Amino acid sequence: VNSVIYMLNLIRKRNEFGRQCNFSDRSAELHVDILPDPSLAVNFIERDPCDVPIQCTQEMSEHEVNTERFESDTRGINHVEGGWPKDVNPHEMEQTIRFRKKVEKDENYISTVMQLGNVSVSHIIYFEEEEVVEESEVQPSAKTINVFRDPNEVKRTASSLSWHPDGSRKLAVAYSSLEFQKVSKDMSLNSYIWDIENPNKPEMTLKPVSPLVCLEYNPKDCHILVGGSYNGQIAYWDTRKGSQPVEMSTIEHSHRDPVYRVIWLQSKTGTDTFSASTDGQVLWWDIRKMSEPTERLILDPNKKGNLDNALGAISLEFETTMPTKFMVGTEQGLVVSCNRKAKTPAEKIVCMYSGHHGPIYALQRNPFFPKNFLTVADWTARIWSEDIKESSIMWTKYHTAYLSDGSWSPVRPSVFFTIKMDGTLDVWDFLFKQNDPTLSVKVCDEALNSLRVQDNGHFLACGSQLGTVTLLEISSGLCTLQKNEKALATAMFERETKREKILEARHREMRLKERSRSEQSKEEDTKEGDGEESPEELITRIEKDFYEIVEAELKKRDKGEEKKVRLILNSC
Repeated sequence: VNSVIYMLNLIRKRNEFGRQCNFSDRSAELHVDILPDPSLAVNFIERDPCDVPIQCTQEMSEHEVNTERFESDTRGINHVEGGWPKDVNPHEMEQTIRFRKKVEKDENYISTVMQLGNVSVSHIIYFEEEEVVEESEVQPSAKTINVFRDPNEVKRTASSLSWHPDGSRKLAVAYSSLEFQKVSKDMSLNSYIWDIENPNKPEMTLKPVSPLVCLEYNPKDCHILVGGSYNGQIAYWDTRKGSQPVEMSTIEHSHRDPVYRVIWLQSKTGTDTFSASTDGQVLWWDIRKMSEPTERLILDPNKKGNLDNALGAISLEFETTMPTKFMVGTEQGLVVSCNRKAKTPAEKIVCMYSGHHGPIYALQRNPFFPKNFLTVADWTARIWSEDIKESSIMWTKYHTAYLSDGSWSPVRPSVFFTIKMDGTLDVWDFLFKQNDPTLSVKVCDEALNSLRVQDNGHFLACGSQLGTVTLLEISSGLCTLQKNEKALATAMFERETKREKILEARHREMRLKERSRSEQSKEEDTKEGDGEESPEELITRIEKDFYEIVEAELKKRDKGEEKKVRLILNSC
């Protein structure tokens, strides 16, 4: 197909600006004639499915219900009959999230909407004769929608992903080389924001001074992003102000190692964030003043604040409904539970959970049951209860490939996702089966490094070691809340927690018995040692024992010689 390009040049004097435009007819001019190139078909990515709007439906009446106060947030729309309670400020994100979760526990979302007014359901049912298929009968599946590749020649790892909070039509990807001493001069420092419907070219380029290891959208302001760099600096961008960072932290007050995780805090200003690094520090920042951190915590397990003994932080967890609590996943396989509002630095480290052999790459609380959290490290994924310190309550089997990231489903309490170094995505539903994943998908041939699920649970993105980000669509059965799922998940968590408590009490009892036995043996040894011999007596007893041993050996020799003589005589 030949393409014809028409060009129209308008040249006007400055003093004619503002006057009416006068157009005249003239013949078309051919400026460029581009012939088709069959070799370009290799780089063409077919869109399947391709969304095309078609206006061929019958007209229907529109029904609306307007409440007294109507508020929306990034996770959805809160409908409350009669407006918000007096003690809830709808402009405070933290209060609205708490109230929304409280309402969801008591009533179903649909039933709450139905109470707002008399709604005619006739316009909702479009296909009355269509056969309804149960979700449990649909085979779980995941379909690749788009693939976004690092546009640079020297490929880098897609180390972090972040969905745009408003509509989730954009995906921010941080690119960096995490291999030791693998950075070359030709390697780009840029990270990108992609439009999920356009995989051919990034929508925007972010230009840091050092490669970004992590990147996160601000949930309160979708134009703001904060990133943690390989050199330890924190920077933030405003997409309305271009590709350069608006402000950066100073080198002397930044992290000493790469920043592996950065999270926005729920505050009135929406400018507070905190970061974690393998240098053993957790730093709090206000992006309005990045000259130095507002607060600092050293992850010293001895609670002495010694940076030389600090545990390297590689993952962070913060739940908005628990504003004073946060958790840190370390390189040593420990999860550190912290309390930010403690009076002294030593009291800020509350307790530790041990159960992994390697760095904890993913750490996240269950969005429906915050007391239970997921950790992904070494060859397993584990589910923990805050009440059990010594062991996880549930865990996956040991895989042959190393696990690199994981996440809970935001819409189903029993579903979580994990990715592995062999390029496989596993979807787990522990109410369905626990020994094997419900769905296992080979995403790509290289190792997967990062994972992020969209807020509606319908799409997820996987970043690989060679900078390829794959967008997957999950089947409806895996992203639709099942009947009685919350109750069944609650029963499962309570049963496993109770079982681990019984085992923990049994182990504690056995340790006490072992300790009492060792103390008794020590007492007996001390009693025996009360009647100690003097040095002279000890020497005399040793000499006596020595001579007795010598005499016994001589007697054995004499008996042996007599036996030989008798044998010789008998033979003669």
